[in-house]
Amino acid sequence: MRRSSRRVLGAVSGAAVVAALAATPASAAPPPDTRAPVQDFLAAQLGNLTGSTTVLVHGVDAAAARAAVAATGMRPVTEFERIGVVVASGTADQIEAARTRPGVTYLEGNTPIEMAQETSNVATRGAEAAATLTGADGGSLDGSGVSVAVIDSGIDPNHPYFRNADGSSAVVANLKSLCLVEATPNPDCVVRVPTVVDTDTLSLGGHGTHVSGIVAGRPTTLSGGDRLQGAAPGASLVSISTGAVLLIVGADSALNWVLENHEAPCGEGVSPAVCPPIKVTNNSYGPTGGGAFDPDSATVKLQRALAAEGVVTVWAAGNDGGDGSASLTNPPGQDPTGGILSVASYSDQETGTRDGVVSEFSSRGASADPTTWPDLSAPGDTITSACRPYLPICATGLDFRNGPGLLDLGTFNTISGTSMAAPHVAGIVAQLFQADPGATPAEVEAALTGTAHRFTDGAPYATVGSRTTSFDKGAGLVDAVAAVARL
Repeated sequence: MRRSSRRVLGAVSGAAVVAALAATPASAAPPPDTRAPVQDFLAAQLGNLTGSTTVLVHGVDAAAARAAVAATGMRPVTEFERIGVVVASGTADQIEAARTRPGVTYLEGNTPIEMAQETSNVATRGAEAAATLTGADGGSLDGSGVSVAVIDSGIDPNHPYFRNADGSSAVVANLKSLCLVEATPNPDCVVRVPTVVDTDTLSLGGHGTHVSGIVAGRPTTLSGGDRLQGAAPGASLVSISTGAVLLIVGADSALNWVLENHEAPCGEGVSPAVCPPIKVTNNSYGPTGGGAFDPDSATVKLQRALAAEGVVTVWAAGNDGGDGSASLTNPPGQDPTGGILSVASYSDQETGTRDGVVSEFSSRGASADPTTWPDLSAPGDTITSACRPYLPICATGLDFRNGPGLLDLGTFNTISGTSMAAPHVAGIVAQLFQADPGATPAEVEAALTGTAHRFTDGAPYATVGSRTTSFDKGAGLVDAVAAVARL
């Protein structure tokens, strides 16, 4: 019966089509699209492009591509004459106009290349932003022109992950908090030390070096071929060592130093081009088990004063897990002030996926109290960064990898925690300030939370005020490219 039905339907259909063609005059066909085709990657990029981007203009020959670049006002960068391609920088309108120029055959985006890259900056689209977007300064969106203050155990400024191409260090200011050393009372107890001093080894730490690498590690190829880079591989680092054993006075003294020195962290008279202003602090520490938010605490007063002066404060949410029955998140991160961010840990399952899971250890807020929920999530599970095999924190990773030099043995390791999630966001904040130096901390937070990728694992999202969020992962996974577009 089905065969018969198909046969009859086919006959009727055919007859109907013939009759329709005979009875209805042919309508005018739409004119063919004569514009040059655009690569899918570039087409997606153009949809959110607010500034300029790099494009490869293909022509029937180099002269045709060159003429299209000139006619549309794009800025030529280089050309591949033998294959008829001109590389240029242009706006979305200029790129669209180039599609109609004579002899143009194809337009291609500056697609990021993955060379066994650590996946965390793929999941956040931070590597894509650095590779394809530009800042207000016209340079690659890598955090250049912004200093990030890392308040932690210290830093090894001589580590290969902090080495610039010219041999200098990414660490522009190196400080040590002596505020709990009663033998040397001093109101200015956060003291400068030479930028070559390894304050992390002095603290018997390692945590600060690992965190700093996640913020601003320079593009580095390990001996095994894996390629790593920090979230903002062009940002400058200001390290404030409070020792391996963190106490609130030492940490608050560091925040206070940032409040007093963020505009000129290397001292008056040092050019911002050499030592940029601090625009964000990373704070990967807090009490075990969370606690109640205290608006009267020195920490909160300091971070609110920083926000008022244009500095974002980023907090690790904590590593106490939870099920939503009670809040376990880091108290100062619960501050509702715009520009103060609490970051949960996301696991990309070491694949770069954007639809992974909430890390089991990541602290949850109380499901009934949205004021305790994290603001957003970033990769914090199995993150590879700078370490030294003799430092206690680094030894917990059990995944030592050798750096680029013959003597760089075990200088990288893989560690998990919301301590690793927060510096991803701190680095992306540096990218946002490079894109829009005049942005306020509240605008930066709104851009980040308003564009976060809503991966579905874990607690359902709820509408709280104007924000879509959840008690375990906040607004979702940070998306650097979308946040730049929103900002």
